[in-house]
Amino acid sequence: MRIKKATKKYQAWLSKHLKLLEADVELKHAHMAEDPFPFLRATFYRWAQIWPEVCPDLAKAPSVLAVGDLHVENFGTWRDIEGRLIWGINDFDEAYSMAYANDLVRLAVSAHLAIAANHLVVRAEDACVAILEGYREGLAAGGQPFVLEENHQWLREVATNELRDPVQFWKKMDALPTLKSAIPKSARQGLEALMPERGLPYRLAHRVAGLGSLGRERYVALAEWRGGKVAREAKALAPSACVWAKGGKGAQRILYEAIITSAARVTDPFVHLRGRWIVRRLAPHCSRIELAALPKKRDEERLLRAMGFETANVHQGSKGALKAVRRDLGKRPPNWLHEAVKGMATVVMEDWEEWRKE
Repeated sequence: MRIKKATKKYQAWLSKHLKLLEADVELKHAHMAEDPFPFLRATFYRWAQIWPEVCPDLAKAPSVLAVGDLHVENFGTWRDIEGRLIWGINDFDEAYSMAYANDLVRLAVSAHLAIAANHLVVRAEDACVAILEGYREGLAAGGQPFVLEENHQWLREVATNELRDPVQFWKKMDALPTLKSAIPKSARQGLEALMPERGLPYRLAHRVAGLGSLGRERYVALAEWRGGKVAREAKALAPSACVWAKGGKGAQRILYEAIITSAARVTDPFVHLRGRWIVRRLAPHCSRIELAALPKKRDEERLLRAMGFETANVHQGSKGALKAVRRDLGKRPPNWLHEAVKGMATVVMEDWEEWRKE
């Protein structure tokens, strides 16, 4: 199946689970043609379809509750119940039970494409080594969240640099046009339940963000509260694209909350699954970190190693599979990740070239 047909079929399947916004879908299609890196981010459904064909051996590796749509821009920060700044994976829309290797290969492919686009300055082979080393260290540690207080000062500097300035963040939020149409009752209830107090006046806006979820309903409630601004977001969810890739077979349950509560991490107390909506707080340091927002001076191999370690933190939630994962990792040749990346990156590039031409 070619990329255009796969996209059409996936969107038809997805529209049975949620409402697709036509203008946002068209914007997503335009972004997909710009560069292979945004194309990868926007097309996990295609990855889920071709991954078992390109890497059949790895696709049969021990399964864990995996992120699925993992990439180098799927990391961010949030505040825990103690107000501490935490860093880690911040989007689990496509969570599903699959081979542990899926997350590692997809993360490494995204690094490979980011390097090719000059977003990262590191050798592709070194990126694979760093990710794999971090993952092994994370498994051995048994789970160790990234709390950016007295520890991980280097990572705190990456996460809190001037490009994530609160003034600029709230300017962007304030610039969102007020929504004039009604939103689903369940979305409104989810937003109101997460406000700092009941009955707080707010205005609603439609937010265009992300790439994988671009096209879905995404609403933001903006309010003033005790001298400052607050924002809450409700985003529509559907079963993982892995279900579509398997022909509609498999568990239809949304696993977003299951994966964040089982992982060896510090959870965000403002992230909740309410029916078919994931509701969360938006704030300057409670958001995804884009590569463009990283400081110019950074240790990229160290950052990629941390990403591998955090991937292991998430996989720690599948305790019954960890022994098999370690055993499988131990049998793999040293360059297995780099070889898999070359195969998957080639297919992604071919799809992108075809998409761009059409």
